[in-house]
Amino acid sequence: MSEIWPLVHAERRALVDDLSGLAPSQWDTPSLAPGWSVHDVAAHLVDNALTTPVGLLRAMVRAKGDLDRQNTAGVAAQRGATPQQTLARLREVVDRTSGPPTWLASLESRLVEEVAHGEDIRGALGIRRAYPAKTLEGAARYQAKTPDAIGGGRSVARAVRLVADDTDLVVGQGPEVRGPALAIVLLLSGRRHAVDELHGPGLSSIPARPVGGGSVSG
Repeated sequence: MSEIWPLVHAERRALVDDLSGLAPSQWDTPSLAPGWSVHDVAAHLVDNALTTPVGLLRAMVRAKGDLDRQNTAGVAAQRGATPQQTLARLREVVDRTSGPPTWLASLESRLVEEVAHGEDIRGALGIRRAYPAKTLEGAARYQAKTPDAIGGGRSVARAVRLVADDTDLVVGQGPEVRGPALAIVLLLSGRRHAVDELHGPGLSSIPARPVGGGSVSG
């Protein structure tokens, strides 16, 4: 736990820095998360950082157990009237250390949220980030064992062996697929566009699934 939170906080700070340089119109850019703008994803990350076990339970009750509905409500609640207001809210939660109950999602899920949604924003805007290897490896290993239904990539890890060519990351079993560790994290998080950066005999064995996928926040 003591090793993961600093990585999460570093990702939040890096995204705040990237968002601070945006023109107002760029906040309306469609992100790589279907149906969400850059502004929406930033609001989701505020909501995600504010997650507590009790808060999540209440949010899921209000959403009648529908994870997508719960996330949509969270975006609406945390999206400021202006991009600068949302950015200020994101800056305020940078150092928070709360999350969902550990029986539902372990601490590594916070890394996944920051990387996957950070790339939903950066990928849409053409911004690149050099993520620390520890961050990507922690996120990938968590996603490889997490069910697809809650945003994980367990079906992918059961079908192919994913090997990063820029870190020591190796997850999964089956025919080999190689590429950047970031692309592996994104694939395991349901971002099918990441396949374009991967290669190897296992490409045809990667199971189809929707782009995006659920996330645990509230």
